[in-house]
Amino acid sequence: MRPTSRARRAAGDAPIDLRSDTVTLPTKQMRSAMAAADVGDDVLDRDPTMRELEQRTASLLGASDALWTPTGTMANLIALMSHLRRGDAFLAPIGAHVLDSELGSAAWLAGGMPRPLEHDAGPGKVSPAAVRRAAGSAGPYFALRTTLLCLENTHNASGGTVTAPEEHASVAAAARAAKLRVHLDGARIWNASVALGVPPGALTVGADTVQVCLSKGLGAPLGSVVAGSAEFVEEARRLRKMLGGGVRQGGVVAAAGLVALDNIDRLADDHTRARKLADGLEERGWQVSKPATNIVLISTADIDGELRRFEAVGVRAAPMSGQIRLVTHAQISDADITTALDRIGPAEPGRGEPARNGAGPSGRSLRRGGSRAPARPSGR
Repeated sequence: MRPTSRARRAAGDAPIDLRSDTVTLPTKQMRSAMAAADVGDDVLDRDPTMRELEQRTASLLGASDALWTPTGTMANLIALMSHLRRGDAFLAPIGAHVLDSELGSAAWLAGGMPRPLEHDAGPGKVSPAAVRRAAGSAGPYFALRTTLLCLENTHNASGGTVTAPEEHASVAAAARAAKLRVHLDGARIWNASVALGVPPGALTVGADTVQVCLSKGLGAPLGSVVAGSAEFVEEARRLRKMLGGGVRQGGVVAAAGLVALDNIDRLADDHTRARKLADGLEERGWQVSKPATNIVLISTADIDGELRRFEAVGVRAAPMSGQIRLVTHAQISDADITTALDRIGPAEPGRGEPARNGAGPSGRSLRRGGSRAPARPSGR
C-alpha cells in the first residue's frame, strides 16, 4: 500500500519537487559571482558582465551575436516579432511552447498566424517533406503567406525528446529552400547537446535565430539568450526595450548565467536520474516513457487523481500533454529518486493506461479528447 500523507508528515520528510527544472536554486558559486559582478547600465552603455554572457553564448551556438532577456517567452517573442509581418503564418510542431505555453503572444503581439504540424518524423519532430507541403507556393495576393518555421529542441511537451544534428539540418534546409526563415526554441538545447554528445552549435545549423534558457537545468535564477546575426541582435535590442525587458545593472544576474554555462556537463546526472526514475516506475507497473533527457511522462487514466495522490505522499508533479510530467534537476539526488519511488509505490490496478492524448515519446500526436487531463499544459 502507498504511505499516507499523515505518515509522511509525521516523519518530517520534505516534498520532492519534480514539477520542473525551473525550481532549481542558484548555487553558492552563483550567489558569490552575482555579489561580485562588474556592472553597468545595460540600456545606456551595455553592462560588461551581461555583454560577456551574450558573446560567450553566441560563440557556443555558432551565432554572430546574442542578447540577454529576462525570460524565454520574451526571447521567442522577440524572434517572432523580428521575423513576421502581421498576418504572416508560421509553422511549428504540435505542442510547441510557442503555440501552447506563451499566452498566444505569437499571434497577439507578433501578429503571426500559427499553423501546427503533425509529428510525422517522431515525437516532437517534423519531416522535411511536411515542411515543404505546409510551406506551399506563392498564391494570389490575398492568400495567407507562410514565412517562418519554429522548431523546438528538446521538445518539452513530447517528454524532452531530442532532434539530432542531421535531422535538424535537413528540416532547416527544407525550410530555407521554401523561402522560410527558421527560429529554434532551444530552451533545453543544453540537454540535447549533452544527450547526443555534440556541441550546442551542431544543433543550430540553418537556424536564423536561436533561444536558449539559463534558468532550467543550468540553474541560473533567471534569464534566457536569443542569438542570431549582428543585424538581428541590433533590432532585438530595440524590441526588448519595447517589451519592457531593458535592464540596468544586469550583470548581477548575468554573472549567474556565466557560472551556469560552466556546468553544462552536469546535466548528464539529471538524465541518468530520469532513467532511474522511469525504470523504477516501470518496475512498479506504471506506464512511462523512456526519457531521452530529464523528463519522464507517466500515462494514466486519472491524471487529476494521481497528481493529488502524489502530492499527498510528498512527490510534486505536473500535468503535461495529457500525462503526468516528472522532471529531474540539480536539486534532486539519487536518494531523492529512491525516496520518490518508495512514496509513489505501485500503480493500482485499473488506473494506469497509455495516454490517449499527447505527444510523448510513445509517438502519439497531440490531439483533443480521449483523456481527463487538465486543458492547460504545465509550461516549461
